[in-house]
Amino acid sequence: MSPTMRDGRQANSERRRQRVATAVRNAAKNGTPISVSAIARQAGVDRSFLYRHRDLLEIVHAAELEPAAQDPAGGSPVSRASLQADLANAQARNTRLAARVQQLEKRLSQALGAQAWQESGLGAPADIDELQRKITRLEQHNVELTSALEEARSDLGAAREANRDLTRALNQRG
Repeated sequence: MSPTMRDGRQANSERRRQRVATAVRNAAKNGTPISVSAIARQAGVDRSFLYRHRDLLEIVHAAELEPAAQDPAGGSPVSRASLQADLANAQARNTRLAARVQQLEKRLSQALGAQAWQESGLGAPADIDELQRKITRLEQHNVELTSALEEARSDLGAAREANRDLTRALNQRG
């Protein structure tokens, strides 16, 4: 690229940057809504120009967050803190709703699965309740056996210790 072309492109870019800055100032002064699209339209530039120049994009976003001179409805001015609080509340609500949607999707999936299982003719075995009771009895028996094993190990350890003491005592006399 020739130096003349480079200088021309730089001058064009600087003119567009100035138009963006002017559009932001005018929008803030007039109280018109500020967004990337609105500023790009007012400045006569493409939105991609703003996205390529991060400093300009930050200026636009900062101007978006600045409180307006007065709420058009005649209420109190909107502050950055109130907008951030609204955003935090909206994000929390979105999180809660997403969790609820997942919960409902899981319930729907289970219900549809049960329905498909029943309609298939296979169904659950008639004695499923008896099987569940047997599982519960076996689990309880397992717990009892584990407890008895621990008690037996404890008794064995005590007997071994007593045996060692007696052997030691006999060896010392002899």
